[in-house]
Amino acid sequence: MNDRRSESPASFSPPSSGDSIYGPRFWIAFAANLLLVAANVLTFRFAEFVNFLGESEETTGRIVQLGVIGSILIRFSLSRDLDRLGAARLWKGSSLLFIAGCSLLVMSKSAGWNLYVARMAFTIGLASMFACSNVHVQTNVPHHRRTEIIGSLGSSGFLGMIVGAQLGDVYFELLPRGELLFQALFGTAGVLGMLYLVMVWFITRGDRPPQPHEHSLRTMHLLRKHWPGVIVLVAMAMGIGFVVTTVFLTRYATSLNLGGVRPFFTAYAVSAFGFRVVSRRWSQQIGRRRMILIGLMGHVLGHLLLLPLSDTGYREWMQQLSLSVEWGFVPSGLLCGFGHALLFPCVVSLGSEVFPPELRGTGTTMILGFIDVGMALLSQPLGWIIDRFGFVTMMLTSASLMCGVAITYALGTLGQTDTDLHPRVATEPSEGESG
Repeated sequence: MNDRRSESPASFSPPSSGDSIYGPRFWIAFAANLLLVAANVLTFRFAEFVNFLGESEETTGRIVQLGVIGSILIRFSLSRDLDRLGAARLWKGSSLLFIAGCSLLVMSKSAGWNLYVARMAFTIGLASMFACSNVHVQTNVPHHRRTEIIGSLGSSGFLGMIVGAQLGDVYFELLPRGELLFQALFGTAGVLGMLYLVMVWFITRGDRPPQPHEHSLRTMHLLRKHWPGVIVLVAMAMGIGFVVTTVFLTRYATSLNLGGVRPFFTAYAVSAFGFRVVSRRWSQQIGRRRMILIGLMGHVLGHLLLLPLSDTGYREWMQQLSLSVEWGFVPSGLLCGFGHALLFPCVVSLGSEVFPPELRGTGTTMILGFIDVGMALLSQPLGWIIDRFGFVTMMLTSASLMCGVAITYALGTLGQTDTDLHPRVATEPSEGESG
């Protein structure tokens, strides 16, 4: 079976379950992921930029939607090329595309076609970078520790979230609201992308391309043959959550005349990092199904806890306690971060494990693509809801959708066996590997 893990770097072999899975390359990837997420968080002010250009929330949603659709379409070729060419080349190429997207954002002066192209290049590059890093890191570990290593890599992103949120609010405090402010935001994101590219070059230095293997089926045929199941709904629910927190949350704060969203993303990151460390082995102790249900309910409650901030009485009560109103974001951030900590590694490992090892790049890329599908489907509708009915209705909608996904997932996975709870199942050939 080991000879089929052809996408693994030649200098590495999957360690046994007793070996350490955290070597120097992992920690460099950890630092690189921190920089990438910090750069991404700086662009969470994109909705503010579109508003500065005089456009509506629905227009913001449309631009985000088209960018995500582009990343979804590119995943069909990315998934095939990851297994055929290996992660190294594509990782560097997607990093260059991300840097180009940031550069185009810096040069954008209006909400014309150039802004759409900039957002699309940025989104495609970002999505591909995350896919490549997740594929690269999980190919060198035992099957039943894949969830753990994905979660460990992702925990660096929560530190990056703190850095990016703090830096973004500092820019908004020091610079006047205008073109220079957004050029500083997007320009800094591009510089961080350049540092990321240097680290990727070092991580992949000496990696050999994968050995040729048959990949005759088209990506859609592979997806039908190795359909991940109801977990795709959970991935789409994560996409809905990202629309709320990474696109429209800053506009919600601005509509309430609040200073920024730094408390939300700081609480989000601290909670997610802490629970990612605490829950590192939960997949092997309580199973991924329970982790997913708990994580979804964390998001539901997190979105609902954003609602009190729109109440004048609640804001006055906080001021009477000598608390800044922005700190009202903290309870929501804590719960959303908790949900993210549990959901992401489970979704990626469950969604990709149905694919045989030589197609693990396809599996990982496809399940990450369903997160994008959730964003693409809901970004413009949620913006439309905000324009017509307000932020409260939008957040009630997102919480209701996530609650519905939790119920559907619970019913759809009754009686299923979790290979993380029962590692011996992973050693048996799957349908995709037999023959």
